[in-house]
Amino acid sequence: MKILKIVASGLPLFADKCEIDFVAQQRVTEDNAEKMSCLFSAKGQSYYQNNVMAYIGINASGKTTLLKLITFVCELVNNVPVNNIKCREILDGIGENDKVVFDTYFYADNNSTYPFTKDGAINWLNTVIAKEKGKFVVKYETLKSKPLPKVNSKKTMFDFTNCEINLSRNINSEYLLDDLSIMVAFNKKNKEELIITDMLQYTNINQLSISKDCPPELIAFFDPSVEYLKVKKKGQDTDISLKFKGKPELILNQFSDLNRYLSSGTIKGINTFLNAVKIFETGGYLIVDELENHFNREIVSTLIRFFMDKKVNSKGAMLIFSTHYSELLDEFERNDNTYIVRNKDGIKAENLAGLLKRNDIKKSEAYQSGFLEGTAPMYDAYMNLKKSLIANCKEGTDGTY
Repeated sequence: MKILKIVASGLPLFADKCEIDFVAQQRVTEDNAEKMSCLFSAKGQSYYQNNVMAYIGINASGKTTLLKLITFVCELVNNVPVNNIKCREILDGIGENDKVVFDTYFYADNNSTYPFTKDGAINWLNTVIAKEKGKFVVKYETLKSKPLPKVNSKKTMFDFTNCEINLSRNINSEYLLDDLSIMVAFNKKNKEELIITDMLQYTNINQLSISKDCPPELIAFFDPSVEYLKVKKKGQDTDISLKFKGKPELILNQFSDLNRYLSSGTIKGINTFLNAVKIFETGGYLIVDELENHFNREIVSTLIRFFMDKKVNSKGAMLIFSTHYSELLDEFERNDNTYIVRNKDGIKAENLAGLLKRNDIKKSEAYQSGFLEGTAPMYDAYMNLKKSLIANCKEGTDGTY
C-alpha cells in the first residue's frame, strides 16, 4: 500500500484545507527517475514518488503539526481507533458536533475487495470525523476504487466521478467500533498494511532505543572510537556492553546511562539510521521532526542520499521530515518534494513547485532572502527585539538594571 495524497478539511489549526501530494508533481526525466520510485504504471505512463519529502518553515509555523497530520492519517488507515491515535491532538479545538473530513488516496492491489483490479487500483477513502459527548466518532465513511486501466493522466487520477462505492460504513460496519475506520475490513481482506515509523517522540528526548546489537559499521560511522555496542536481554532487565578501542568494556543497565559516554549526535544517529534500515526493508515511511537536531550537515545529507539511492532503497521507502535548515533543500534537484510552511491565521503548506517554477534557482537562497514570503523572521519583530536588547544593555551600564 502506498499513500498518494492526503486532503484534510475543517481542522481548526489550519487556515484552509490542507493538501499533501505524495505523487511527483513535476515532469520526471530519465535522470530524475534514478533517484525516485515508480508507484505504478497505467496506459504506458509511469507515476513516481519522491523518496524524500521536506517541510521547512520558521519557528511555530506548523511543521510538526503537519507531520502529526500525516501520522494521524496513516494510523487511521492502519486500523487504529481515532481516540487511540497518538497524534489525535491535531483534532484539538473541534467543538461538539463539528466535523473534520479526511480524503485519503492510496494505491493497493485490491485483489479481494475488488477482484477486477489484477494490476492494482487507486482508492479514495472519505472519512468524516465528528465530536460527540467528548469523544471522536467516525460519522460517515466510504471507499471507492478505480482500476489502473481507468487512470488516464495525473490530472484525472483523483477523479472518482463515475466510480461505484466499494465499501461503506452504512453497509460494512455492523460490528465496527464507532471510532474505527472501515479500512479494517479492506486491510483484512486484502492483507494490506501501511508500514510507518514516526520518530516524533524523539524530537525533544534523545535516548537510544535498540533491542539488539548495533551494527559495527553504523557505530563506526558516528563514533570511530567505539569498538562495539551490544545489547542482551535478561527477562525484564537489559545488559548494555559498550567498549571503546583500547579501553575496558563498560557494562550498563539503562539506556539513559549511554548519554554519559556517547554524544547526542551518535545516539540520534543510531536511532535514526536503524529505523531507516527497517523502512528500507519494507518500503514504508520514516517520519522525523527537526532532522538536523544533533547532526552536522554531512550526516543529514548522507541519510537523504541513501533514500534517493535505488541500490540502498530498492523498495521505495520514503523519508518525511521537517527542518529549519534551508541549506538541506539544495540536496534536491526538484522542487516538488518540498513544502513551505507558514502560520498566519492558521497553518498553510504550499508545494515549492508552485512557488518556484525553475529548478535551477538555489533553493536555500530563495528561502533565506524572503523571496518566497514568510520564510524569514518578521522584520518588525526583529527590530523590536533589537531595541529591547539595546535598552537592557543601557540600563545595565547605568547601574539601574
